[in-house]
Parts: sequence; C-alpha cells; structure tokens
Amino acid sequence: MPNRPQPAFPEPNTQEYWEGVKAGELRYQTCNDCSNVVFTPRRHCDRCGGTNLATKVSKGEGEVYTYSVVRQSGMPGFREMGAYTVAYVDLDEGFRVLTSVVGAADPTKDIKIGDRVKVEFEKQDSGDYPIPVFRQV
Repeated sequence: MPNRPQPAFPEPNTQEYWEGVKAGELRYQTCNDCSNVVFTPRRHCDRCGGTNLATKVSKGEGEVYTYSVVRQSGMPGFREMGAYTVAYVDLDEGFRVLTSVVGAADPTKDIKIGDRVKVEFEKQDSGDYPIPVFRQV
C-alpha cells in the first residue's frame, strides 16, 4: 500500500475523526441546535455557529458526485500509484467527502458519476492511520 501523508496531533478539530478511522469508522457530526450535518470535522456548526455537536458513524455508502483522474504525480506517497482518482462522494447521511475511488481496472474508463460506492480503510506501509477510500459496489 502507499504511504500517504498522516495526520499530525494534537489537532482538536480532527483527532476524533482520525481515531474513528483507526477503529474502522467513518465519523461525521450533526448539530444538536439546528440539525445540520457537519463535515469536515470541526468544533462548531458551519450553519448556526453552535458548539453543541454530536458525533455519529456513517454507513460509509454513497455515490460519486464528480471525479478526476490523476495520471502522473511526482508527490511522494502517490508517485508509485500510477493513474488514480480524486473524487467527491456524496454520503447517504447528507455530507460530501473528498476521497479516492479504488479498485477500478482502468480509472479513466471504469468510474462514472453516480456510481454507488462504499468506504474501505486502506492500510499504509507506515503510520498508524489508514486512509478512507471508496470502492464501487
């Protein structure tokens, strides 16, 4: 597996999210004041500004909203991957995540907008935290 960048702690906004990833969970937040779904992790609601947030666990299922194929990358941790996708996935719980769709034989032809996908946690050669990626279902 690749060696993608790892989070650096302490990081009060995202540490709970990354601990969830380590446990095989895709966590998100909801605002107890206005019911807004909050993602990416933060300490306040981006709709009402409230700090009364609840952490929930996503089923990890959704659909590809849009994507792009990176054909070359000179960045360490990505160079050895060859062509790969960078995608926005709309999760069924109502939030969008920037991620990668993995497992396609040819990412330039085999991934389509609207494809149903499910989260997987890609272990890294080094580091404690897997990376959440999505696979077509």
